[in-house]
Amino acid sequence: MSKYFGTDGFRGEAGVGLTVEHAFEVGRFLGWYYGRDHKCKVVIGKDTRRSSYMFEYALCAGLMASGADAYILHVITTPGVAFVTRSEDFDCGIMISASHNAYYDNGIKLLNANGEKMEESVIEAVEAHLDHQTMGIPYATGENIGRTVDYAAGRNRYIGYLISCSAYSFKGMRIGLDCANGSTWMIARNVFDALGAKTFVMNDAPSGLNINQDCGSTHMDGLRRFVVDNRLDLGFAFDGDGDRCLAVDEEGNVITGDHILYVCGKYLEREGLLRGHTVVATVMSNMGLFKALEEAGIACETTNVGDKYVYERMCEKRYSLGGEQSGHVIFRKYATTGDGLLTAILVMQAVMDQKTSLGRLAEPMKLWPQVLKNLRVKEKNAVLNDPAVQKACRDAEEMLGERGRLLVRPSGTEPLLRVMSEAKELRDAQDAVDLVANAIEEGGHLAGGSL
Repeated sequence: MSKYFGTDGFRGEAGVGLTVEHAFEVGRFLGWYYGRDHKCKVVIGKDTRRSSYMFEYALCAGLMASGADAYILHVITTPGVAFVTRSEDFDCGIMISASHNAYYDNGIKLLNANGEKMEESVIEAVEAHLDHQTMGIPYATGENIGRTVDYAAGRNRYIGYLISCSAYSFKGMRIGLDCANGSTWMIARNVFDALGAKTFVMNDAPSGLNINQDCGSTHMDGLRRFVVDNRLDLGFAFDGDGDRCLAVDEEGNVITGDHILYVCGKYLEREGLLRGHTVVATVMSNMGLFKALEEAGIACETTNVGDKYVYERMCEKRYSLGGEQSGHVIFRKYATTGDGLLTAILVMQAVMDQKTSLGRLAEPMKLWPQVLKNLRVKEKNAVLNDPAVQKACRDAEEMLGERGRLLVRPSGTEPLLRVMSEAKELRDAQDAVDLVANAIEEGGHLAGGSL
């Protein structure tokens, strides 16, 4: 298991778990690794956290010290960095963000030249360097020292690309956009205005300290009220780095990532564009999605949690659509990662094409009641290997039978164990989660309680 990098990059509290020294050394290694036989070019983007600036400068310093040129996109989404990396001949891309986490956390996400999440072999090499297991990397001197390039033009090209992805004008549509005080705060309005929508934007005033704070895709109540109060046709909520999208329909109902997979899966199938007549989801997707897709004649394959694994399965079998309940939705024809703005555009395309509301398109998918408890634990593997916890899991599964299911899994980015159950009846799901959570607590595994 990686020491620094999880399923979504190197993440930690800024200045504590993730320091400027870490960022400098990551940059120094990448500049040397990719620049051994040519002048290395790396593109860097960031979200709006206060600490993103210091990590940006530290990464640039490390890259230049190894002779690489650092192209700075400034504030942009993670999928924006992926787009620029793959379309403009960069050796790799770096995004500075902790996604949906609070402002005091930050992260470093690495992308390969194809705009995909970095190969494990390179991640392992970076980690070895951070642990001083590699031979000394020489510093560049003289004319070989790298430089920084202001590359705002790359961000503008990404905006143009998003606009080009829609086959429809959104003229006449009243659309709400919750930018989470994050990476989409300047981009979202530009895109939807250009597509003809009447846009109503909220949480687009980042202070460096308010990213994801009671807003965005992890806090949907604000957008629900916003849509209803302003009588909007629908609304979209993004997370801090813009790779997630959830929605709200005309009546203020939350449209989850599973709903979006259903709506877009049916639309693509209708248009003959759903490769293999299959949607890829994760084991955390709601049973309601699986049942609704089955009734629509669409197959569904599941992966471990993480858009990385969804994308790998999509590439392996050349599927066109996949994603997570949390709002990471991947359209492989257009992108290599989840892209909240692209997702919003393609949901709008389904709405415009079928001349109906988002609520009506999503209505056939009925969510099963789901209970999720995030437990902060001392050591995740110790919990999973505890015989008493294992017995509690078996007892919960036996209690649910065919009326539901239980899933216990460690977080890939935080010191959490996620205990999830869903069932046709909410009480059954709650009882199953409580049974397992109590066993974990009684075993002395908790570290600071639950979230």
